[in-house]
Amino acid sequence: MKYIIMCGGDYHTEQPKQLREYGTGLTIIERTINFLQINGVDDIAISTNDPRFEWLGLPILHHKNNFGNGGHWLEAFYPMDEPCCYIFGDVFFSPEAIKTIVNAETNNVEFFASAPPFHPEYFKRWAEPFAFKVQAPDFFRMCINKTIKLAENGRFRREPIAWELWQVIKMTPLNHIDYTNYVAINDYTTDFDTDEEFEVFKRRMGRDV
Repeated sequence: MKYIIMCGGDYHTEQPKQLREYGTGLTIIERTINFLQINGVDDIAISTNDPRFEWLGLPILHHKNNFGNGGHWLEAFYPMDEPCCYIFGDVFFSPEAIKTIVNAETNNVEFFASAPPFHPEYFKRWAEPFAFKVQAPDFFRMCINKTIKLAENGRFRREPIAWELWQVIKMTPLNHIDYTNYVAINDYTTDFDTDEEFEVFKRRMGRDV
């Protein structure tokens, strides 16, 4: 299975979150790549429009995402005709989280995210999405297109709409998140919006991660 690390490059920021070093000597995306390779994954690509990711030496998939300029974040899911797993590139994964994603099986689409009640080491006060594993790419693309149309019709209260995509896939009520119908990853895996948040996280952990 191909693993696509989603890195919605933003030319207007000094440095994408995925290319920040967070106390390990590695950038977030290098950390994710290493954990995938340790778990036997060798078919890895990066979905981005930002040339700053080219130094990693992995295939670059140029997506159509124009989020913030009239486009929808869901366009960052590079269309595939084969099974693949979309990994959110700005997430600081634990080794166990990547192992869970790689080892999970699905005949259709599986979703990975945190879920309440949260692990004591979890940093955020809300649930965060981490990955989609897709064995049925045509169905997944159909659900993305449906979700985009629903968003254009004002059916959702926020952007981006990863959770809403999962609701469409599972045909559950819109704008109501069911925290029991996906693979829950309940450890410290999360993302950080600022360097200051990571410093707080490190102090809370009291150990290397």
